[in-house]
Amino acid sequence: MSLAGLARGASLNLIARAATVALGLALMVHVARLGPAVQGAFALFVAVESLLLTLGSGFGLALARRISHHREPPAAGLRRWLAVCVAFGAAASLVLLAGSLAADRPPYDRLGLMALVAPLLLLVPTATGLWLGQGRMAPLNLPQVASPALVLLALLLLPVGGSTDLLGPVLVAWVAAKALVGLATAGAALRETRADAAADAPWGGLRRDARFVVEIGITNVVSLLNYRVTLFLVERNEGLAAAGVYSVAVQVAELLWLLSSALTISAYHRIGQPDSRAAARTALHAARMNVALAAGAAPLLWGAAALALPRVLGEAYAGALLPLAALLPGIAAYAAASSLSAFFTNHLGRPHLSGLIAALSLALNTLGCLLVVPRFGAFGAAASTSAAYLGAIGVALWLFRRAAREAQAQEAPGEPRQ
Repeated sequence: MSLAGLARGASLNLIARAATVALGLALMVHVARLGPAVQGAFALFVAVESLLLTLGSGFGLALARRISHHREPPAAGLRRWLAVCVAFGAAASLVLLAGSLAADRPPYDRLGLMALVAPLLLLVPTATGLWLGQGRMAPLNLPQVASPALVLLALLLLPVGGSTDLLGPVLVAWVAAKALVGLATAGAALRETRADAAADAPWGGLRRDARFVVEIGITNVVSLLNYRVTLFLVERNEGLAAAGVYSVAVQVAELLWLLSSALTISAYHRIGQPDSRAAARTALHAARMNVALAAGAAPLLWGAAALALPRVLGEAYAGALLPLAALLPGIAAYAAASSLSAFFTNHLGRPHLSGLIAALSLALNTLGCLLVVPRFGAFGAAASTSAAYLGAIGVALWLFRRAAREAQAQEAPGEPRQ
């Protein structure tokens, strides 16, 4: 697939992602202005939720791969994985409730709120596997836009400025919006596949994809820890307020991945095609474009943040600018990771390769943070993260080229790899 084709395919996804990011930034501004400690607690709460989501992220990706790589009808797989994700969420709710009862400080003492809606939190990433496998950007992105929009609407209708509990209403709005959007998304996906719902027994492929799903879950948990371990380390060493300021630096830096995620998701079904040579070429084109776009946008992003953060969020957040500068080089280089991961996961069906890269980055980052965070605080965490990303993406490119050559060598002339 040509570079121009990838760019055209990403346009709708990029617009939707931009809307999602704009809403996310508006939500960040609203919460951050309640104080760095509230922002820190909210960021940690969302990080715990993300851990739950990543543990079950393989359900939707297994469905997407069956549609894009194996060309299977989606109805049976959709029903199967929706049932599994609800059961998984119900089990997770017990763990979250126990954690809430055992905790004595925010935000961990509020995990009971998440426990109430845990069975519904995985509905969106599971149901949208239908549209990810089909390469349909509009229905794929609509739930991502709807969720922060509902949270903002709830917070505007129920202002928290005069309340003694500033954190509680924010968390209630967050989990309620996630639950409502999850139910709506699952309902839309089920209605769309209702015509071929009798095509296969819904449990027929559960064992077949179990290993793939487990590997995806482990890989994505490692990846999440790679992205968020510094936030927990900063909170432990510097406190909630410092974690709140650092979380703003992280959230702004990761805006660079808006471009890479838009491009990768639009190409995901093409990267999953059976032809190894075409899939590798698409993934490499996307990776190159991702890094080029992120590197070009990085200095513009820092300049905009230097102007906006102290004025919009308050002077307390001026402390995010130095960590942000340290984060940007590594964040820009790591923009290639999403496309390479799509090749490992959706084409090769070997998500553990992505997990190895994330584990390397996590190990480098954790070791670096343990050495520098006690002395240099958030700046040390940011510099450690950037260095870990740069090292890990170099290994990822080497591993990608090796895996692509092996896949092409195993593929008979004119016969796609199965």
